[in-house]
Amino acid sequence: MVAEEDVKAAEGLISFIEQCPSMFHTAATISARLEAQGFARLSEGDAWRGRLEPGGRYYAERNGSSIIAFKVGEAAAADPDRFHFQLTAAHGDSPTFKVKAASELEGPEGSLRLNVEAYGGMIDYAWFDRPLSVAGRVLVRAATAEGERVESRLIAPDRDIALIPSLAIHLDRGINDGFSPSRATDLCPLVSAGELGAGSFDELVAAEAGVEPEQVLARDLFLVNREPARVWGAAHEFVSSPKLDDLMCAYTSLLAFLAAENPGCVTVFCCFDNEEVGSNTKQGAMSTFLPDVLGRLTEALGLTPEDYRRALAKSMLVSCDNAHAVHPNRPEKYDAANRCCLNGGIVVKEAANQHYCTDAFSRAAFLALCERAGVPCQTFANRSDMAGGSTLGNLSNIQASMHAVDVGCPQLAMHSSYETAGTRDVRLAARALQAFFEASMAIEGAESVRFC
Repeated sequence: MVAEEDVKAAEGLISFIEQCPSMFHTAATISARLEAQGFARLSEGDAWRGRLEPGGRYYAERNGSSIIAFKVGEAAAADPDRFHFQLTAAHGDSPTFKVKAASELEGPEGSLRLNVEAYGGMIDYAWFDRPLSVAGRVLVRAATAEGERVESRLIAPDRDIALIPSLAIHLDRGINDGFSPSRATDLCPLVSAGELGAGSFDELVAAEAGVEPEQVLARDLFLVNREPARVWGAAHEFVSSPKLDDLMCAYTSLLAFLAAENPGCVTVFCCFDNEEVGSNTKQGAMSTFLPDVLGRLTEALGLTPEDYRRALAKSMLVSCDNAHAVHPNRPEKYDAANRCCLNGGIVVKEAANQHYCTDAFSRAAFLALCERAGVPCQTFANRSDMAGGSTLGNLSNIQASMHAVDVGCPQLAMHSSYETAGTRDVRLAARALQAFFEASMAIEGAESVRFC
């Protein structure tokens, strides 16, 4: 049964998502929350040796869109034989459309449209007839006392500025028989019917960045669905919002990380960019960002590269990316036994092709933790004749290999511009992940894991 605390937890998620209209805003929002909790920022370009100490809290960013934070337990580095990491990894990007460098399409009949291309594998039709804005970063030329420099500024206009209109059924009588919109022609957002002319969008962007149009050098801007998020249902069972995949996991893992205390290890929170386009960027899960941070913090604590490699063998990653809840109108699309539902708790995902990183060892360890914490846990696997997706864990393990399990919150309409999850699952996921962060674990190869 949905309780008042479940609704409050879901409302907290909504507030977080509203602050994260782009992956750059997600990293900035997380950074602000970390600094409010006493975390110190570490620049990748600075020396870390001598700056880290037991009990310390730190974070690093890459590209302004990926972030890794860690807490050094008071006894974490006291014994190299027990030194290890307990990590979660989520992602801060979602499927959307990116505005091209030459952003305006003029006409017909005096109209002005945006020139966009797909970012990730979204459900295209879900973007029609929605109030839209843009958000992201703008690189501008700025004058300073030291001379000219190029700097990054975040923008997110707090108003509806575009919409992708459907074609009337009278002009396409077969639209309900099957609709496959062209991303080059059908999905161009309308900005003006004639009041605005060429250069108007550039002027809007510059004004939001606080500069003149000629000062804007480049930008990474994405469409934002402005449909308000909400908790709904006669029994308040549902939360619907843009970007639940994967801001729901980013939020719940952040809550768990901030709440947990574990003196015996280094707990690590990761939120990567570019999962929706393959993760193979300098700031993605397949980049060197994670091993760079883990290796550098190990050495900054006075341990050796050998101690780092030993630590990986004793560490565990929980890869957090949402799961497919059974759709009430299409239950035949799911495996008959390995399926999950809204408000049933966090989901362990597995696939024989290892697109999910779960194996028997990591599943057993995570299930044991959830049982000890009294938190429900569900299972998901794709139907055997259907291909599924992939996520962070198996990709990050290419760079920093350790035991890993794939989990997520159950949701409907994944990769729609407006998704739905269960109200209770926000709090249940946070409890499960906090139990993981707080667990005193001793992993011995692939033979056993001991809870001290």
